[in-house]
Amino acid sequence: MGWWLNGVVWMMMSTTIISLAKAGDTLFYNWRVTYGDITPTSMPRRGILINGLFPGPEIRSLTNDNLAITVHNDLDEPFLLSWNGVHMRKNSYQDGVFGTTCPIPPGKSYTYNFQVKDQIGSYFYFPSLAVQKAVGGYGSLRIYSPPNIPVPFPEPAGEFTLLIGDWYRRDHKTLKAILDKGGKLPTVPDGVLINGQGLSYVSSLTVDRGKTYRFRISNVGLQTSLNFEILGHQLKLIEVEGTHTVQSMYTSLDIHVGQTYSVLVTMDKPPHNYSIVASTRFIHVQHTTGYNLHYSNSKGLKVVPARRPEPDDVEWSIKQAQSIRTNLTASGPRTNPQGDNHYGKMKISRTLILESSAALVNRKQRYAINGVSFVASDTPLKLADYFKIKDVFKVGSITDKPRRGGRMRLDTAVIQYLS
Repeated sequence: MGWWLNGVVWMMMSTTIISLAKAGDTLFYNWRVTYGDITPTSMPRRGILINGLFPGPEIRSLTNDNLAITVHNDLDEPFLLSWNGVHMRKNSYQDGVFGTTCPIPPGKSYTYNFQVKDQIGSYFYFPSLAVQKAVGGYGSLRIYSPPNIPVPFPEPAGEFTLLIGDWYRRDHKTLKAILDKGGKLPTVPDGVLINGQGLSYVSSLTVDRGKTYRFRISNVGLQTSLNFEILGHQLKLIEVEGTHTVQSMYTSLDIHVGQTYSVLVTMDKPPHNYSIVASTRFIHVQHTTGYNLHYSNSKGLKVVPARRPEPDDVEWSIKQAQSIRTNLTASGPRTNPQGDNHYGKMKISRTLILESSAALVNRKQRYAINGVSFVASDTPLKLADYFKIKDVFKVGSITDKPRRGGRMRLDTAVIQYLS
């Protein structure tokens, strides 16, 4: 089963390309954002849908394609999408961060126009306002390499996107009200979702024994780190948010909020059903959910013990993160190909040390970087910068290093960049 997209036939759950359009085309999307019933658990509740879907539609594009995404906001509140990990070349006002981009008012529309310039890999989009991400509005974005630029691994037999994240029974407006009244988000979520599903093993992915598949996994949650594992199988890490990695094998991966990993998994085990598991990390109550990995000639269920680390083993997670290395010899679009080979020769002229903190300011829960909690200006920063409007923001309002002993303050925070 497949569908056409600007001359491309995309095969369902597969990267097989029958007819390929040239990179640099414009892909048009028309999205309507609404409230609707979602059933991540056995009890339906109200969520945020895009074109009636939770999670939202998946975008599949080629390097250097232009995306024109018209978003109609049918909610009773402002809505704003951010494109996690996508480089906004000379148009950062499209990035969907409050204070840089104007939110879409209720009943209004806006068209995001940007080019996925010199990028390949796995990303996702999400709503960046009012804790809306807790109930939907997010989806995946794949950027494929054009045929003339090879990738450092054989073409997989198929691909799967898995959006994992924490889940709360309370809706986003209730969670926002908790913050506004000076409280914090619950430390322990009420569950874990995979592709919007929180009931374990009601969904299956079918594979053929002996073939290798690509899994693109994004943590789209609010605050909880998750461990990802395919029981009985090895995960070969090949990409982290558009960057090819030195290919290393892992039994499981810690994926923190906002991160996206791509792994290759070879189906080299006896033909059974295995478990794909996402579980919480670093909290005292462990939540787990899973998918079935179904071998097409399965003879039944294979029970394989989990190999994930202890829930509070921070050192294990840090060592894993430190083991990931960029593949500097791989072909593929890069931000600055001419400079990539000179990383070790560049002189460091400035060092920034950023420290996060939390505190109550005016009886409202606030979070800060180097003691400054961001407050959006009435005029979006990019417009103020472009038209040189004074008194909207002050360059350098965040210090390069944490301020010791100072109280948290509110400001339209901007880090000064010196080229």
